[in-house]
Order: sequence, then C-alpha cells, then structure tokens
Amino acid sequence: MKRVYISYVMGLALLFASCHSTSRVFQPNYEILSAKGVAIPIDSTWEEISDQRSTAILKPYKETIDRQMREVIGVSEERMMKGKPESLLSNLVADVIREAAAQVLGISADVGLVNDGGLRNILPKGEITTGTVYEILPFENSLCVLTIKGLYLKDMLQAVASLHGEGISGVRLTISNDGRLLEASIHGQSIKDDQIYTVATIDYLADGNGRMRALLHAENRVCHQGLALRNLFIDYIRKQTALGKTIGSRLDGRIVIQ
Repeated sequence: MKRVYISYVMGLALLFASCHSTSRVFQPNYEILSAKGVAIPIDSTWEEISDQRSTAILKPYKETIDRQMREVIGVSEERMMKGKPESLLSNLVADVIREAAAQVLGISADVGLVNDGGLRNILPKGEITTGTVYEILPFENSLCVLTIKGLYLKDMLQAVASLHGEGISGVRLTISNDGRLLEASIHGQSIKDDQIYTVATIDYLADGNGRMRALLHAENRVCHQGLALRNLFIDYIRKQTALGKTIGSRLDGRIVIQ
C-alpha cells in the first residue's frame, strides 16, 4: 500500500479513479491520510484581477442583457409579497396563469395553480422592469393545461390545504388550522367527482411535485415549453400597460382558514 499525502481535490480525483477505473494499465491503490480545504471568498477583489480579454469579449453581451433587464414594462400599485394562506403576489400570478390557458383552450381554465416556492422575490411598488420579473420567476417553468376529474381535483385541493395555502385561482377554499380541506367550490358550485375540470399550472406541479401527485391522474395534459410562466407574466404586464393600467392585486378570501 502506497502512503502519500495529497490535496483535497487530487484526493477526490484519485479516489474516484480507484473506484471506477476498469483499465488494467492504471489501477491506483492509495490511502487518503488527510484532506484540507480552503474557502475562497468571491468578492470585489476579483474585479481588480479580472481577465481583460474575457471582459472585452463579454462586454457587448452584458450590455445587451443589462439593457433588456432594465427595461420598464409596467407599474405596480403596491408592494406585493407571497404568503399563506393567500397573498397579493401569489393571487396575481395564479390569476395570470389561469387566464393564460386561453392560449390553449380558447377560454380561461377553471383553476389556476402555482406554488409559493416558485416565487423567489417580491414585486416592489412602482416601476416594474423585466429584471424584476426574472427575480420573481427565475425558473424555466412552462404552462401546462390539464383536464381532470373532480375526484382528483379534490385531492389536489387537499394537498393545497395541507400546505396551508398556495397560489390558486378560480376556486374558493375553506381549510382547517391543521391542514384539512373543509370546503371547496368553483364558480360558486361544489366540485362533482365525475365532472371534468381544467387546471392551468406549471410543468413542475403537473409532474406531481410539490405534493401535487393528484395531477398525475389527469385525463389529458398539454404542456407548452415555449410558454414559460415568466414570459406569460411579462406579456400580462405589457398588455395592462398598453391599456393604460397599472398592475394590482387583492386579497379576496379565496382561501379561508377556520
């Protein structure tokens, strides 16, 4: 057995090679006696020693992106945050995705659903830039429109209740403090087990993530990779602005805890 002291990175490389190499020529047999790592701070120090050639190559791309991200596309009436059981921001985004289903169905969906975890920043009061939307919705989540029986829709809404609320649109829920679904209605009507309903959501949830396994029972599923939620939200803001409107939201009691 060879006994050597090696750096942390080289140690990992050799350990990987010794475990996975099938070559008869190189069969290392090392024992790691110690490993040390050092934290390297990534701060303004690196700006002083930047690679000038790389900076020059990237400059035109950076300027283009900065210009796009700084574009003002609308105005928010107030500061909007996510929260449970409902919030100004989650209500707004859920309403947008429900209405966006018209691009697939020709009409808005019965239900819109987004997860609070996918909303990563606030919508500040005042000017809204493209960059603001990217900060709120940084993921490449695409629109999915599902048709699903009421039986499984109830299961989905029970999952929402167990999470003490999510971004939802088109339904009214009453839930308990311990996360049970007490009552649910769509268009003022109780949900019927055998009736077919449409749900507009994102592919992440349509795949059963975020406790939304009930959506795997969809009768039909249409997902559009070209219709990212972030772009749908940007389009909504632009259209409202073109109509001379500001961006607003409201708490309307769509989720009530008893």
